[in-house]
Amino acid sequence: MKNWFTTDKIDSNSYIISEYRHWEETHCYLLSGTKRSLLIDTGLGVCDIADEVNKLTSLPVTAVATHIHWDHIGGHACYPDFYAHEAELNWLDGEFPLSIETVREMVLDRCEAPEDFRIENYTMFQGRPTRVLRDGDTIDLGGRTLEVLHTPGHSPGHMCFFERETGYLFTGDLIYKDVLFAYYPSTDPAAYLASVERVARLPVKRVFPAHHSLDIQPEMLDRVRDAFRELKAAGKLRHGGGKFDYGDFGIWV
Repeated sequence: MKNWFTTDKIDSNSYIISEYRHWEETHCYLLSGTKRSLLIDTGLGVCDIADEVNKLTSLPVTAVATHIHWDHIGGHACYPDFYAHEAELNWLDGEFPLSIETVREMVLDRCEAPEDFRIENYTMFQGRPTRVLRDGDTIDLGGRTLEVLHTPGHSPGHMCFFERETGYLFTGDLIYKDVLFAYYPSTDPAAYLASVERVARLPVKRVFPAHHSLDIQPEMLDRVRDAFRELKAAGKLRHGGGKFDYGDFGIWV
C-alpha cells in the first residue's frame, strides 16, 4: 500500500508533509534553522508523522498548530515541546466543541486509511503547551525567525506564520483553494475579514496553505480580501449569510 505521507521540498531547510489520502489533503510544514526545527501543524494523526520528520531533520523539533482543530494536531502527542495560542488553550483541556464521535466520523470520511488503523483508538490530543503564543511573538530557530500573526476568524486562536526574510507565509485555514469556512459557531466572519486584510498587506512571495492545492500565488490574498469586503458591503458577512463561489475558492458564512 502506498505511503500515507507525501513529502515535497521547498528549499534546503524547508519541507511539506502532505496527507493526500484523506479528502482534506492536509499539509504540514517542517522548517529548520541551525538550532532546531519547527513543525507547523501535525496532521490528522492517522499515521505517525514523527517517522517522516525524523527522515528530514536530526534537530530537536517543536510543534506549533495554526489552530486547535483535530486535523492540525493529530500528531502532537509525538512532540511534548509544542506551542499554542492563548485563545484556544481550553480546547486543549477537553473543551473542544465537537464530540469525539463526530471527530472520528470526519477522520474516516473519504479516507484511504491503512489497514491497521483503528478508529476506535483515535483520540483528540490534549495537553499543556510549553509556550503560549500571542500576536507579535517570534519563533527563533537559529538563523531563521518566524513572526506569529494572530489571525482569528476560522477559529478564535488561529495563527499564520510569516518568515520575512524569504517572504514565506504559512496561512493555515485562513487561505486555501477550496471553501473557506466561517459559518459554524466558533468562527467569526468579521474577524476573518480583518485577518485577511492584514495578511494581504504583507510582502508575501510564497503562500503555503494547510489544505488542497499548493499552487497559490500571493495575488490570491487580495482576491480573498476583496471577496470578504464585497460580502460585508452586501450585508452578508454574518453567520447564515450563505455560501459563495469565486472560482478557485469559496466562502461559507
